[in-house]
Amino acid sequence: MYTGTLSFDLLLGDVRSLKEKRSVVRPIVAELRRRFVVSVAEVGGQDLYRRTEIGLAVVSGDAGRLTEVLDECERWVAARPEVELLSVRRRIHGGEDE
Repeated sequence: MYTGTLSFDLLLGDVRSLKEKRSVVRPIVAELRRRFVVSVAEVGGQDLYRRTEIGLAVVSGDAGRLTEVLDECERWVAARPEVELLSVRRRIHGGEDE
């Protein structure tokens, strides 16, 4: 079994309130969940209205497929016009990890 995580540090575009922030972040989280069948949530920066951290996790029996899903998620988030991807943190754990 392989598990992988991504953590995206995002700068939001023209957002002036936490309510506007939610209207940007919620669709991103929902689409990642729907399109790539991953566990995903806003995990940081909840009190900041122009920054957010979104984390996602994937479990797979195949390391190649796991890497493919993580790559697709990263490309999809990077292509979003309403956010600027500041950094990505990736971790992969395999069956031999203790």
